[in-house]
Amino acid sequence: MGGPQNVTNANLMARIKKGDRDAFATLVQSHQTSVLNFIWHFMGDRSEAEDLAQEAFLRVWKSAPTYKPQAKFSTWLYRIITNLCINRHRALKIRNLFTISLSPKDKPDMTDVLESEPGANPVTPESRLLEAEQYQKLFNALDTLPPAQKLAIVLKINQGLSYSEISQILGRSVSAVDALLIRAKKNLQKKLGAKK
Repeated sequence: MGGPQNVTNANLMARIKKGDRDAFATLVQSHQTSVLNFIWHFMGDRSEAEDLAQEAFLRVWKSAPTYKPQAKFSTWLYRIITNLCINRHRALKIRNLFTISLSPKDKPDMTDVLESEPGANPVTPESRLLEAEQYQKLFNALDTLPPAQKLAIVLKINQGLSYSEISQILGRSVSAVDALLIRAKKNLQKKLGAKK
């Protein structure tokens, strides 16, 4: 979306490799919303998502000299993000083991999300509250999934990636991704009370 239409990610990465900060700014601008949304849906914490998104783009900058456009740029980028999310998720789990009682994780301000989403129906305070509650339930349900299932479902539903792209990002076969998604959907249905 952002940036000139005739400039590809591969062109931008070639310029970034030479230290071109304008090319880097263009790349960040065109991908930051989807990167932030992906991390936020996985982590469930807005400030955490912002920190990890910055870290992801810093890694893109640092990796530019060795970047080879063999796979789709987005696949390469999501592999970086996925690794960051998994590592952060592990670190938080370990920290929580040594903490007797932590305050509940900050959940994103749902009104921000709802305001940024274009809606066909008129938005009333009641409908906004109802949608916020539904988002909250979904975040809570996502939080209970194992990391691999959570990643697979967010990559598929939130980012709209294909099974083969998800398999490249997660380093699993397409059939393994299919199995992950089936398990994730079943688990989500149970948590959200869809099967009662």
